[in-house]
Amino acid sequence: MAKLTVKDLNVRGKRVFVRVDYNVPMEEKDGQMVVTDITRIKETLPTLDLLINGGAKIILAAHLGRPKGMKEPTMSLRPVAAKLADMIGHPVAFVDDCIGEKVEQTAGALKEGDILLLENVRYYDQEEANDPAFAEQMAKGAEIYVNDAFGSAHRAHASTEGVARVVAKRGGPCAAGLLMERELKFLGDELDNPARPFVVILGGAKVSDKIKVIDRLLEKADAILIGGAMAYTFRLAQGFKTGKSLTEVDKTDVALSALAKAKAKNVKFLLPTDDVVATPVKTDKLDKKGKAVIEYQNVATTTDQNVPAEAAGLDIGPATVKAYSEVVLQAKTILWNGPMGLFENKAFAAGTNAVAKAVVEATAKGAKSIIGGGDSVKALNKAGLGDKVTFMSTGGGASLEFLEGIPLPGVVALSDKPGCCCGCGH
Repeated sequence: MAKLTVKDLNVRGKRVFVRVDYNVPMEEKDGQMVVTDITRIKETLPTLDLLINGGAKIILAAHLGRPKGMKEPTMSLRPVAAKLADMIGHPVAFVDDCIGEKVEQTAGALKEGDILLLENVRYYDQEEANDPAFAEQMAKGAEIYVNDAFGSAHRAHASTEGVARVVAKRGGPCAAGLLMERELKFLGDELDNPARPFVVILGGAKVSDKIKVIDRLLEKADAILIGGAMAYTFRLAQGFKTGKSLTEVDKTDVALSALAKAKAKNVKFLLPTDDVVATPVKTDKLDKKGKAVIEYQNVATTTDQNVPAEAAGLDIGPATVKAYSEVVLQAKTILWNGPMGLFENKAFAAGTNAVAKAVVEATAKGAKSIIGGGDSVKALNKAGLGDKVTFMSTGGGASLEFLEGIPLPGVVALSDKPGCCCGCGH
């Protein structure tokens, strides 16, 4: 990793534009929107502490939800400003816009150590379009740019890439925040030359989401363990029946190619040998998104590689848990991305929870465990094990793209450390 970081900067008296990831879960209580999970805010506190103590005048920018260019009141960042102020014990100014005269006046009046949070940048369509004029307006008065929003770094948006270019054009430094620096270290440097055995655990719904990651990690891993619904596309590719399990019929050739590559590279590639299956039944109830709620009946464990016609595979079984745990406990480096089953439902959470416990046990024995964002992080937190692994990524799509080796626009836009001229972003 050869990017400039916030630790390399003298920020005293400077207006520092910081892109953070405050896309936090919110819900309405007593007519007010309140933050229900502070994880993403908490992750930015080390960077904010460093900037406050360094005497910076801090301007924070973030998005929340998908307001599609509309000023949607339920997606305002005002409640986040209040929550942040509580968490740091320091006032946080808030402006109900992210560009314009009011923003410029408030930013201009900041004193050393002061913090201003701007309103949701996605209230403007120009944000996602990375409109240069919009980026110029947002960057007015900013002397330094810091990106601490790894979860948004795979998007070339105005606040993640455009503002950095504006600041750089003026000769200002563009640096990674401490969270961004940690993400690049663990997902990049630590996995470039991992301590061995290097074990990769991949789950989730779709092979298509992970195939490029599988392909890249087959060059490095000693073992790859597959779980989640994606396992059934591999099962289908091998000629077994998958019942009502979630599969990608058009990706069976991709699955076979991964298996062939693993064999050629002598990489242990494990697929489930037993499953927890159930019959999905549509009900008249609707979920929050207005979709029919599915109930699962006749939950059973089966060692038959063919899933019954009326059933769906929803978790790995105990024999698979045992086999996977044995491999994980031998590991010196572990990368985990994606749950082993429908972990949100207690009936199908045992596989994910057991693998989580094995990862934690291996970590306690000295292994480095890196959790690649998204549902894996949710699963670990749900099991109360989130603080017992080496590193949990804050990025979902960003983590996957980075692991695939795709340059992330929000990283590429940052200044290289003196001495690095490749602009690699890794």
